[in-house]
Amino acid sequence: MNIRSFHLNIIRFCTYLFRLGRDASPYPSTGRAKPQAEPSLAAVKCRHEQYQHCLMSILGILLTGLALTGCGKFRKAGGTPRPAPEVAIVTLQPERISINVELSGRVSAFLIAEVRPQVSGIIQKRLFEEGGDVKAGDILYQIDPAFYEAAYAGARAMLAKVEANIPPIRLKAARYKDLVTVKAVSQQNYDDVDAALKQAEAELGIARAAAETARINLAYTGITAPISGRIGKSSVTIGALATAHQAVPFTTIQQLDPVYVDAPQSSANLLRLKRNMKSGNLKSGDYQAKVRLILEDGTPYPLEGTLKFSDVTVDPSTSSFILRMIFPNPDHILLPGMYVRAVVEEGVNEQALLVPQQGITRDPKGNAIAMLADGSDKVEQRTVKVDRTIGDKWLVTDGLKSGDRVIVEGIQQVRPGAPVKTVPFDAGRKDSPGAGKKTPPAAESN
Repeated sequence: MNIRSFHLNIIRFCTYLFRLGRDASPYPSTGRAKPQAEPSLAAVKCRHEQYQHCLMSILGILLTGLALTGCGKFRKAGGTPRPAPEVAIVTLQPERISINVELSGRVSAFLIAEVRPQVSGIIQKRLFEEGGDVKAGDILYQIDPAFYEAAYAGARAMLAKVEANIPPIRLKAARYKDLVTVKAVSQQNYDDVDAALKQAEAELGIARAAAETARINLAYTGITAPISGRIGKSSVTIGALATAHQAVPFTTIQQLDPVYVDAPQSSANLLRLKRNMKSGNLKSGDYQAKVRLILEDGTPYPLEGTLKFSDVTVDPSTSSFILRMIFPNPDHILLPGMYVRAVVEEGVNEQALLVPQQGITRDPKGNAIAMLADGSDKVEQRTVKVDRTIGDKWLVTDGLKSGDRVIVEGIQQVRPGAPVKTVPFDAGRKDSPGAGKKTPPAAESN
């Protein structure tokens, strides 16, 4: 029986039921006269219910017919094979890349000098502007020099007195030396004169040292800058009492060109780096490698720095050690304590396999997986290992090889074993397969 015949039979059966319901009506429209005795209310209600049951039966039959018709059409359409979905692929080729690590660090001054007084006294002058640049030897503070001038003058006078006593004793010793040879004087007399000469010469040395000490103390009344750099705020004012070698510094000078950047590096990363070096995955770069810097607002620092050294001790509280880098800072952009990110080259990978990030997904267990198109254009699912992100790509260390064709767009439309139509991947194309559908990125592996 075809669909048309089935529909005709449904229409005939519905017409029969309609006539049956009409005949069951208490007032059939047949043109005959209305009966004299009207039926009871119960009879009318019963016939009305019979008519409703007839209509419901008709509706059920119609719905059944339509459902059977739709199923027939679906079975007919299911016989046509679906076309293979189109996906974009990337054919992997080994690349030579530099493996960089980004470390957070802080800027520190190249030289730091805390200025303290070497002598005690009242501060008479402050001879610098806070926050300005000073040069080594510039006088910063002036302590009252009166006491030290007097002490220096007394030391010089004492030195002159000692020096005046030396010539007579020296001449007397020379004469006694000649006389003792001819037995004109006793040996005892000569020994006494010789001892007096040596004592006078010793006193001369003491007097000279005392005079030099007084001179130095006088010079210390002018507190000078020990290094060149930028000076900070002053902790004392004019009229304050300065105490020699006090604990609190007057001010601090910092040399800001160049500057150091100290960044902690995880010891686990160091072990991984050494393991990769040993296995041949990485080749060692120059120890004095160039280092790039990213400022805390995300802008790159225009000048490159140099890796100076790595600390030999691991901090047990953080399991990290310090890498120290040096950067030129002619414009004083980098200030001590500033947060920065240093990009340090760890080594070079000569056979790196890079996969666009949208080509790597995660399964429910968190494993990184990639969908590949094999030689017969069928989908193959493969578990891979990723090391880190390089730009907008993943560095794959295991699970893929050169020549593999990785599906990077249209992944949502395919399943393992299904045929696909492959087209080359174009990152700049907007109408690529699966455009507009986002794949959740895989988390970076440590």
